[in-house]
Parts: sequence; structure tokens; C-alpha cells
Amino acid sequence: MNPRDHSHAPILEALARHRKSDGASFTPPGHKQARGADPRVREALGDAVFHNDVLLVGGLDDRRMRGRVLERAEELMADAVHAEYTFFSTCGSSLSVKAAMLSVASSGQELLIGRDVHKSVVAGLILSGIRPVWVDPQWDTGRRLAHPPSPAAFEDAFTRHPDALGALVTSPTPYGTCADVAGIAEVCHRRARPLIVDEAWGAHLPFHPDLPAWAMDAGADVCVTSIHKMGSGLEQGSVFHLQGDLISPGTLKSRADLLGTTSPSVLLYAGLDGWRRQMVEQGHALLGRALDLAGTVRAAIEEIEGLHVMDRAEVCGPGLAHDLDPLPVVIDVGGLGVSGYQAADWLRERHRVDVHISDHRRINTQLTHADDEQTAGVLLAALKDLAHSADGFDAPVRVVVPEPHELRLEQCCPPREAYFGRTEDVPVAEAAGRVAAEMITPYPPGIPVAMPGERLNEPVLRYLRSGVQAGMHLPDAHDPELYTVRVRAE
Repeated sequence: MNPRDHSHAPILEALARHRKSDGASFTPPGHKQARGADPRVREALGDAVFHNDVLLVGGLDDRRMRGRVLERAEELMADAVHAEYTFFSTCGSSLSVKAAMLSVASSGQELLIGRDVHKSVVAGLILSGIRPVWVDPQWDTGRRLAHPPSPAAFEDAFTRHPDALGALVTSPTPYGTCADVAGIAEVCHRRARPLIVDEAWGAHLPFHPDLPAWAMDAGADVCVTSIHKMGSGLEQGSVFHLQGDLISPGTLKSRADLLGTTSPSVLLYAGLDGWRRQMVEQGHALLGRALDLAGTVRAAIEEIEGLHVMDRAEVCGPGLAHDLDPLPVVIDVGGLGVSGYQAADWLRERHRVDVHISDHRRINTQLTHADDEQTAGVLLAALKDLAHSADGFDAPVRVVVPEPHELRLEQCCPPREAYFGRTEDVPVAEAAGRVAAEMITPYPPGIPVAMPGERLNEPVLRYLRSGVQAGMHLPDAHDPELYTVRVRAE
């Protein structure tokens, strides 16, 4: 097979051959191609799930992987997105980003990290013992929203911490705002330091020129992408890409192997393989239609009284974001006199419309290449009904959002030290001044407000408690209602 022939999908083709074979399997999985599965489960899931749930090693490929089924699929993906190497993961980008971090630094070593990172990055710090040097996001004080840190902020951090071994930035954010990846890469490469981009929300970016710059094209060394978020992959399907000579492919693959499962799902691999072929063959047209649809939907929502759509003109510029992905349609519902939590719950209960993010004043109604006029019509009808019905809502609980300088907590010790050290649970009224020993993370989007090793203050605690009362979800806190907080024992 020509390695650049994107009409092929090696994993999907191997699955088709496997289904046609008359062989008998005496290996896992134990359901043996659905024969052993509970008929009620087969009825609910369909037999195709079980028929395609086979071992990769000694099933889809031989015991020594001589068919190179996975390797050929990864090579095609790398070619499709202009990377030198690509690795598939069935453990989500939460694992992939940890593998990337461990390929750059280890216990006790410093890594520059934007403070607006996902909780998976913080989990990587806890497990690895890497010492974070936090780089402040660009705070949008009017919208109470964080945009990715600037190249100047990374430059300053390297000046203060010249021994830091690399940098990590999140772009796009879950709200669609993007970093100046090229500028940050230049700051890193001037010092021969690698840049990791957590681009979990950017699987689609390489496939249309009207979207923000793709991390590999912008000069990143490692890029982590969730194909299931903005692409057609199945949940947990992730890839990480590599280029340049600052990180060896062997090191990155080894770190991923250290963390990953030895029983990867061929179903997830097949989703990754098929998504790549779809995007190479049809991506430009599919995403072009999605961008046109997003423009129409954005304009229509802006016409609904009380709703406002966050657009590029207002969030991009000096001191703000570098760029904006228009497919996450972020809607400010404050003009209706309701919170984003109330709007999200009402839309689900009344219209069976699920939104991605809800916060104290916004919802994110994410569009992809899978949407069309019909789904857009459902969304717009539900939003119009929301606007019409909002007068009947109870008054929202006021979320007391701190000023940016109050949100920035002091890092008193490494996250690993605080998390694994002696801890105690104290009433939230007594937690100010204590060092957190847990992550406290509104979810989604999953960006910790407080993390192990940071000294808690009254404004942040007031924000979190008022947020919980308003509908905020804190799934990783020991006490999700936040009557108590887990802190480092004194």
C-alpha cells in the first residue's frame, strides 16, 4: 500500500477481513464475537459492536504485528496533518497529555504551563512530580473569561525560570479562543526547548484554511488531539503528533506505553482511522459547510432578544485571544436574567437539547461537520423558546466571580507533595489561608479553580460555594457540595 494513499483505512480494512474469516478465536474478548454476550445487551448495543471488538495483537494483526496494521494507520494520520509521527491512544487526551509531559520533564524538574489547563494536566503533575511554573492566562475582565497566555508571558516565565525544560499551552480553549502558538513556539525554540500544545478541541483545524492555525503547522513539537470532541471518532479516541528533534519518537512512545492500556480497543482505533480518511477526502467541503452554518446560526441567535454570541471581534486583540474557532457557539444568556446553569437545565428538560458548557452567564452550543439545517433549526427553536420563557424562571443565585488577581492562588508546594501528604477536611469557612490538597474543578470545562499545593483565599472559596448553590458541578472535590475542603494538614 502506498503510504500516502488516503483512500485506504488499514484498521477498518483489517476488520473487514477479520469478519470474513472462518477462524475460531481462543483469546479475549470472552464474548467471542457476541456469542457469549447477554441477549439484552446485544439488543441494546447491536452485534456490530461485539463483532468489531477484537484483539489488535494476535487478532486483527498477528502476534508480532507483522502486518503493521496500526503502524500504517498512524503513518497515514501523520501525513494527513503534516506531522512526522502520530500515535493513537484509546485512553483519551487525558492520557496523551501526560505522556507528552513525561517526555519533556520528570520529577523535580520545571515545566512552564498555562494556568488555564485541563485537570488532566494537573493529574500529570501529581503523578509525575514535575514542578509547574504557572504562566497566567490573558484575563478578559469584562466577560470574566480566561484566554490563552501570550508569547510575552512565556518569555517572561523562561527569563525567571531558565532551567525550565519546555512549555505547555492549551489551544483552543473549551470556549474556542486560541493562543499564538507560532509565537510561543518561537520563544521555546530560541532556547532549544519543546512546546506541547493541548489541542484536544482542535481535531478539525488542519482540514480547512478558514479555521485557526493547526499546532503542527504553527511549529509545536507535540500536539495532543481528541478526535471524539470535534471529529468523528468514538469517545476516548485520541492522537498525539510529533515533529522536530527536541523530543525523540522513541521517548514519547515509551512514555505512552508506560501509562496506556495493554488492551486497546480496536473500535476506537477504527474510529480514528476512518476519521482521517473522511477528512482527507471530504474535510474541506464538510468543514466549509459547517463554517457557513455556524455563521448563519450565530447571526440568527444574535437576533434573539436577550442572547449574545461571543465573536472574534470582541475576544481577539491585544491582551485578549489570538484567534477564535467559530464552531463553538458561545452564547451569553445574561440578558435574559438567567444563569447558564439554568438555561442548560431548561433546554435539556424542555427540548432535549444538550449544551456543552454552562457557567454563571454562558452556554456553549458546539457545532461540528455533523450538523445541518435540521439540527440548527432544533437549536434555534429551543433558544427562541428559552428567551420567551425566561421571565418565568426563578431569580438566579448570584455567583460571586473574583477579580483576576484574586483567582490567581499562590503555589506553596508542588501538587504531588500536597496531594499525597497528610491531609484533613475542614469546614469551608475555615479553609481560607490553608493549602489545598485536592483539585476543585467546575466541570465542564474541567479547568481547576484550585489545585493541590495552592493557598486558598476567601474570594475563591466564596466563588465556588456560590457557584455550587447556583448549579456549578464540582465532581472531583472530596465534598462536591463544598461544605468542607480537603487541605494539607498543619
